[in-house]
Amino acid sequence: MFSLQGYGPSILEGTYLTLEISFVSLFVAMLLGICGALAKLSGSPVLRAIAKLYTTVIRGIPDLVMMLLVFFGGQVIVNKVGPLFGYNEYIDINPFVAGASTIGFIFGAYMTETFRGAILAVGRGQLEAGYAYGMTGLQVFSRILLPQMVRHAIPGFGNNWLVLIKTTALVSIIGLDDMVRKAAMAAGATRMPFTFYVAVAINYLLITTVSIYLLKYLETRYSVGVRRE
Repeated sequence: MFSLQGYGPSILEGTYLTLEISFVSLFVAMLLGICGALAKLSGSPVLRAIAKLYTTVIRGIPDLVMMLLVFFGGQVIVNKVGPLFGYNEYIDINPFVAGASTIGFIFGAYMTETFRGAILAVGRGQLEAGYAYGMTGLQVFSRILLPQMVRHAIPGFGNNWLVLIKTTALVSIIGLDDMVRKAAMAAGATRMPFTFYVAVAINYLLITTVSIYLLKYLETRYSVGVRRE
């Protein structure tokens, strides 16, 4: 019943790859999001301008177009720049690296706004008290800002994560064998597209459902001791 005409293991393998892409992309997005949020809130006009340009451009370009630009356009640029440094071999960009980095780069813009809002939700008086107590900037960030920021960021972070998971389906267009591409190949071989795409839809639903419960747990965990109005 669950063999899917013998393609079940192949779809499962693609599911594992989808999860790998999701987690690597999330790491990149979180890193860029933190840096972007701090840049937007910094006192430097240059950093604020760069962060604003980043979020404006990325949020204005469709994800599919960005994926194609990075993979195909990046490949052209890399192979034109290579000979300038004495490297004349053809450079083939790894689809996994291209896919994960592109999705992370895209969602870094959304995470920037999520983290920026979370940082602004933390009382400035608490940060000033930390500095007055003699803490360094890193200590204020890690001991006062970050723990409270996480609580405010979880709802927006959760929405971004759920959308990111579904966005990983785009990597199939650059030749990466995620579960969407595996399903497409199986559907072409068996002429049963509905069966395989339903299986993929169920897999995505299971992943997002588990994610929702985990996010709910984190939200509850970080709200312990917080008085609700």
